[in-house]
Amino acid sequence: MKIETIYDYEINGSLRAKLQYLLTECFTEDYPKERIYFKQLPQFRFIATDDKNELVGQVGLDYRIMNLNGKPIRVLGIIDLCVSKNQRSQGIGSLLLSKIDEFCKEKSVDFLLLFADNKKLYVNAGFKSVNNECTWLKIDHKNQSTYGIGHEKINELMIKEIGNIKWEDGKIDLLGYLY
Repeated sequence: MKIETIYDYEINGSLRAKLQYLLTECFTEDYPKERIYFKQLPQFRFIATDDKNELVGQVGLDYRIMNLNGKPIRVLGIIDLCVSKNQRSQGIGSLLLSKIDEFCKEKSVDFLLLFADNKKLYVNAGFKSVNNECTWLKIDHKNQSTYGIGHEKINELMIKEIGNIKWEDGKIDLLGYLY
């Protein structure tokens, strides 16, 4: 298994087609068939390939400042982590999460943040569910347009403390779109 870092602006036609196939295979029918992101391009990805150089998993990553109870925090957001259906339960998702942990060492990252329907993989990797009131930029993913600001608690919100700052209950302003 090989895991590479790739910046989205470097993705070529062949890899783009493989990513489109993987993402639409792994996520609901609502996932856009013509692109390799749901609402917004990640800044970079880790892609996992097998010994035949076939794409078997990927995760998008987005680094930004967010506001936790009035204080800026540095967050690396985890977007669309997925593993090919015929390669699941072989540790690839855990390997991608380990790669993210390794990447964060010696970097200015306070928290990893994600939204997950199925939390088991993330709990096993040290993430915890949090119960914060969220504010974010609402994006219509079909029309690729902004249509408002969202405010609510989101049960799928999970974090992992990476730096020296402790997570607090209260309000989290994503200062951008919802992953």
